[in-house]
Amino acid sequence: MAIAKIGIVTVSDRASRGEYTDRGGPAIEAWLNSTLESEYEPIRHLVSDEQEQIEAALIDLADTQGCCLIVTTGGTGPAKRDVTPEATLAIADKVMDGFGELMRSVSLKVVPTAILSRQTAVIRGSSLIINLPGNPPAIADCLGAVFPAVPVCIRLLEGPELEIKQNTTASFSPNIK
Repeated sequence: MAIAKIGIVTVSDRASRGEYTDRGGPAIEAWLNSTLESEYEPIRHLVSDEQEQIEAALIDLADTQGCCLIVTTGGTGPAKRDVTPEATLAIADKVMDGFGELMRSVSLKVVPTAILSRQTAVIRGSSLIINLPGNPPAIADCLGAVFPAVPVCIRLLEGPELEIKQNTTASFSPNIK
């Protein structure tokens, strides 16, 4: 069985300059480690809040590295420098609206300002790309909400099987041939 490649992209001006320790990327990886039974290879990128850099990282991970799943953190707010959704949509083949809707819905139960977040998800080729907020607790909330659909989506894209550990996020598994 092929080992799944999962891209992890942190979008942060300060972290990319070394002024701030990246907490988002490690939070994604820790969450995946606690949830996935399947072995996977993380491929990390740390970029500044520049649309061209974000697009280049996503294209590399999807087209060159062959990641079945790419998860970003940061750059999803309303500030002028927050351009992760724009970069993601610019390289997308298909938009997966339900992911962003569910993530905002779950986040609104925790903080009223979650309505300001612009998380989205798209398909590029055979890769599912999910934009998450930059706050580590919000990362866990959002991944926990959408992850039951992730293995199914990747299977529909003819990617590798992602198995979920018992007693963690439940994965829905319809009969797909």
